[in-house]
Amino acid sequence: MPTEPPPSRFELPSPELAGEDDLVATGGDLEPGTLLAAYRSGQFPMHLQDGRLGWWSPARRGILPLDGMRVTRSLRKSYRRYTYTIDTDPAAVLAGCADPTRPNAWISDDITVAYLRLHKLGWVHSVEVWEADSRLVGGLYGVAVGGLFAGESMFSVARDASKCALLHLVILLQQGGATLLDTQWATPHLQSLGVIEVDRSEYLLKLRRALSVPGPWGQPQR
Repeated sequence: MPTEPPPSRFELPSPELAGEDDLVATGGDLEPGTLLAAYRSGQFPMHLQDGRLGWWSPARRGILPLDGMRVTRSLRKSYRRYTYTIDTDPAAVLAGCADPTRPNAWISDDITVAYLRLHKLGWVHSVEVWEADSRLVGGLYGVAVGGLFAGESMFSVARDASKCALLHLVILLQQGGATLLDTQWATPHLQSLGVIEVDRSEYLLKLRRALSVPGPWGQPQR
């Protein structure tokens, strides 16, 4: 069971006040209580280009229906090639996702520290993808609250490894009773895997439903 942290000293505004903007607010902190309050209200943190901490709730939200992932024959073949673990090495997964040489790298040191703290409290989970020689070749991490899994980032250094991590996560979420897999935005790459866009109001409705049920990690609704 996860540990509920002290409540945030900040009150995040409602995403519905952002209108057509994806950015809801700036400022605050990355304390566990602030992060959980954000995810429970449909927001997530990401720094702006000027370094300020932003809180985002896209007007058009990317989600992956748990029965809608596109699994090609080649992906099934790749999936059988690797082995998978959950929460075995989240620090290595975050390091892979935060690699500054990756295009559009955005995960800063303070983000890494914050999510590893949230992992220790039982709210952040990682999927690791291993080659036969015990080499970590891909993975993903995200925040699980009830039936919500909010995916944050994934990485790959071998063929299809990040896609395989996502497929493994989908299987885990299906088996564990989750109802919502959030991908933040629907990039062309994610859309090729089955991610769709919904407007913010529909996402928030799905979020409320997801928070009312336990997921694979068994968090009850508060």
